[in-house]
Amino acid sequence: MTSKQRAYLKGLAMNLDSIFQIGKGSVTPELTAAVAEALEARELIKLTVLKNCLDDSNSIAQVLAERTRSEVVQVIGKKIVLYKQAKDEKKRKIELP
Repeated sequence: MTSKQRAYLKGLAMNLDSIFQIGKGSVTPELTAAVAEALEARELIKLTVLKNCLDDSNSIAQVLAERTRSEVVQVIGKKIVLYKQAKDEKKRKIELP
């Protein structure tokens, strides 16, 4: 992903609400499956890491990206933004520059 594409996705993510909260259970198989499903439906999602989570936001983002085969757009504080292009061309909502 180029820096231009990353900047474009960051701009789109500014208006998104977090759809997942990661708590003290950290990254579970259920969470990974739910994130993968959400990425397929929306392509761009935002997650929040709660204060009671013992893991670092950056490490959580890397693990989720690896397991869901997505890309980390950004990690700011406790917010994580992930992107994965939809497999089906008809379902694609985001066109990267």
